[in-house]
Amino acid sequence: MHAKIAAIEYYLPEATLETAALAAMYPDWKVEKLDQASGIRTRHIAAAGECASDLAVAAAEKLFASGVATREEIDYLLFCTESPDYLVPATACLIQHRLKLSTQCGAIDYNMAHSGYVYGLGLVEGLIASGQARNVLLLTGETYSKYIHERDKSVRTIFGDAGTATLLRVSESGERTLGPFVYGTDGGGAEHIMVPAGGARQPRSAETAIEIEDENGNIRSADHLRMNGADVFSFTLSTVPASVQRLLESGGKSLEEVDAFVFHQSNRYMLEHLRKRIGIPPEKFVLAMERCGNTVSSSIPIALREFRDSGHVPDAGLIAMVGYGAGFSWGAALARW
Repeated sequence: MHAKIAAIEYYLPEATLETAALAAMYPDWKVEKLDQASGIRTRHIAAAGECASDLAVAAAEKLFASGVATREEIDYLLFCTESPDYLVPATACLIQHRLKLSTQCGAIDYNMAHSGYVYGLGLVEGLIASGQARNVLLLTGETYSKYIHERDKSVRTIFGDAGTATLLRVSESGERTLGPFVYGTDGGGAEHIMVPAGGARQPRSAETAIEIEDENGNIRSADHLRMNGADVFSFTLSTVPASVQRLLESGGKSLEEVDAFVFHQSNRYMLEHLRKRIGIPPEKFVLAMERCGNTVSSSIPIALREFRDSGHVPDAGLIAMVGYGAGFSWGAALARW
């Protein structure tokens, strides 16, 4: 047995942060510069009491409302987030109850950030191929905005909040529509995308809340997200092209045989560098961050849904997905939807 993608839905919070508003906050930055570098005009921002689980649940409710599946059918739930409701218990258990799924349904959290969607697809393929599940709900939800200092333009201009829901089922034909998968990890780069305080290694305290201004005028404390852009850029350029090559070789495919390339929607500047280095034609390369920003684990499913709706990918077209980011972690997969 093999898994297939049956449906994708996503949800964006109501509140938005426009590039023009950011430009007003940071008068030394021009709107044109922000737009050109990031490719992002709008970011959706979760409300004060709105959690990542709320966004994922809203996406799942849209999926059920579409009639593509019933709640009773779901026998496994995976929730990818770096923004859990609590340290204990797993947020997936709370989501199972909120969605009124069967108590015979498995439910787990996993934390893989920007590569999380690809990792989730790989986990689902394993669950279905081994007979542990038949109808799986893969949810993502991120609220990075809650980790970002309002005066840290290095990350505030990039990230947005979102939740997604992907239904995966047993492929009736028995044909494999997900895979192969290739993965990679370099924990030596973990410090380059990190919220240092708040975990067991460094609990939050008065000391971790002390704000510091860096050489570029960005303000943050150890309680906030920090990202070393130059190191992340270097990591991405060194790992993603090689991962795409490994993926194509594993699948016995050429670059020309792939109908669409859907990468993690980091920012336009980085994605264009990757596209040109790999040699992907612009018409096959998906850019879908303009109205929602970098939504971390939610970015690939949002891009998949938007590109599918655009009609540019034929039914059962071959899609190459690549996630990369915090950890450092990366993963790539071929899929037909």
